[in-house]
Amino acid sequence: MNGTLEDLLGASLVGALTCYLLTGGADFGAGIWTFFAFGRSGQRQRALIDQAIGPIWEANHVWLIVAVTILFTAFPPAFSLIATGLHIPLSLMLVGIVLRGTAFAVRTHDITSRDGSSSVSPIWGYLFAVSSIITPALLGISVGAVASGRLPVASLPSGSFTERFIAPWLAAFPLSVGLLTTTLVAYLAAVYLLVESQDPELRAAFRRRAQAACLALLLTGGYVLIQARQGAPEIYAGLRHTPVGLLAIVVTLGLHLAALVTLWKVRDRAARMFAVAGAVIMLWGWALSQYPYLVEPNITIADAAPAETLRLLLVSLILGSIILFPLLYYLYRIFKGRVLFDA
Repeated sequence: MNGTLEDLLGASLVGALTCYLLTGGADFGAGIWTFFAFGRSGQRQRALIDQAIGPIWEANHVWLIVAVTILFTAFPPAFSLIATGLHIPLSLMLVGIVLRGTAFAVRTHDITSRDGSSSVSPIWGYLFAVSSIITPALLGISVGAVASGRLPVASLPSGSFTERFIAPWLAAFPLSVGLLTTTLVAYLAAVYLLVESQDPELRAAFRRRAQAACLALLLTGGYVLIQARQGAPEIYAGLRHTPVGLLAIVVTLGLHLAALVTLWKVRDRAARMFAVAGAVIMLWGWALSQYPYLVEPNITIADAAPAETLRLLLVSLILGSIILFPLLYYLYRIFKGRVLFDA
């Protein structure tokens, strides 16, 4: 029974990360596209981005909170190792989340005068864009470091500061995963904004960006797989030498190619569906290739809290879901009803 609880909570952890990728991650991707909001339609692009993420961006972070709560409650050895060995990129990521939220809040309260001058310094727009790039990259770097097996087994005073706290994440494979994560959220955001916009010119612009981002994602994904051969051999073996891993690669590739085709045929909602499905399969294929390890190569899902703690956490998640999901549905129905629920 205890093993079942561990598996359920492990699946819940990956599920929370999936929801964060599809919601909060796409918010970061939208911030990335503000770098390209220039020219004749630049102001309209920024207005579309603000309109798209404004009502929901704070609520989307609930999934990150759920994921962290599951990790430190159900799997304390893994949480301790990750929080200690990766405290630098994780701390920088949290700073990025705060700075991005602050910049967005200030920027969206901008009041433009009749002569076109702005009441808010342009620095807030740049801060919003830069933090939108750096934050998902740091999250991906952290995930890559966890999968690489480079984290020290325990926080023992052995090795230099660089060897213990910098080398595990400042390496080719974790950096490539950071690049992949940034590309993925930009791709999702472009597809979302494409469906969100009712302006033909903006739709055409974001359709082109979605196509370019999808191609970049396929190239980056291939690069990560190449880097995994040396940088994360267990993950590479799980993806290349198991039926589940090979199926995940084939299905992910097929879904993103289908997204490219539907984008070319101007079937925007179908493209969004394929993009979302491809992102989900990519993340879950990675998780299954790493199973049963939470932190390669020593901490498995069996290194969990006592059974009573797992039961209480699972009950709390179920009860919380009964409250959370209807409220989130209501929120999205109000602000995203046309985009999500209307055919």
